[in-house]
Amino acid sequence: MACFIVPAVEAVVVTVAAKVAEKKSASAETETESGEEVVKIPFARKLKWLRNLLWGGVILLAFEHLWHGEIVPWFPFLTAANNPADMQEVLHEMMTVGVSMAVLVTAVWAVMLGVVASYEKRAKKMAA
Repeated sequence: MACFIVPAVEAVVVTVAAKVAEKKSASAETETESGEEVVKIPFARKLKWLRNLLWGGVILLAFEHLWHGEIVPWFPFLTAANNPADMQEVLHEMMTVGVSMAVLVTAVWAVMLGVVASYEKRAKKMAA
């Protein structure tokens, strides 16, 4: 019902962090060694990868919940929130499913960063 809310909150935080990081790093870091240029991907771009992963998942999950009638266009927007007794179920789903989805997406992004770091090291060695 509300599992997409936790990744949505993380996506908002990451979006703000990406905007701040983008302003701090105006251009890609480049190093010149022996006439060749090795480009290191800036962290702002890597944050954008996480932002895109999170927003993509949030949009997909929100559409799925809308399709099944769990989200409605009137207040309180979640059908389970109409009954106060069902709010415990909503909060439980957010704490279990929502948090685990957000952690999984962030872990996949961390693996992506590890792969990219190994490629950057390999490119630096080949340039040297």
